[in-house]
Amino acid sequence: MPEVLFYHLTESRLEEALPPLVERSLQRGWRVVVQTGSDERRDALDQILWTYRDESFVPHGTDVADHPELQPVLISSSHSNANGANIRFLVDDADPPALDDYERVVFMFDGHDQSQLEKARQHWKRLKDAGVAMTYWQQTQDRRWVQKA
Repeated sequence: MPEVLFYHLTESRLEEALPPLVERSLQRGWRVVVQTGSDERRDALDQILWTYRDESFVPHGTDVADHPELQPVLISSSHSNANGANIRFLVDDADPPALDDYERVVFMFDGHDQSQLEKARQHWKRLKDAGVAMTYWQQTQDRRWVQKA
């Protein structure tokens, strides 16, 4: 069973918080898949990863582009793991696939979006009832992540 983390966005938006986490995952040598709740969001995150910081490059592609299996970071609106990712980020109410194929699974949810909060609570309860060990992380005012009890 993978390590499962819940990241509660309270001080920044997903577009600001996700790219550094993806970069850290690549630094670990992991392949990454980011699962979105819609095709539109997939396409928007694709653009954000190209432009989020001038001095950074995050090699990535989407599951609808050619050769998704070659992408170090794959952005998908489906349950696909075409690139053989080690870590899966679930964003924007995305419903998770089976989690057994991953070393780490990260649920990221916006604390200002009631729908995302409710969906995160549902995922937490379902996984807890299944006996999955999880950790919960929340942003501080300076946008750092701290683990909460």
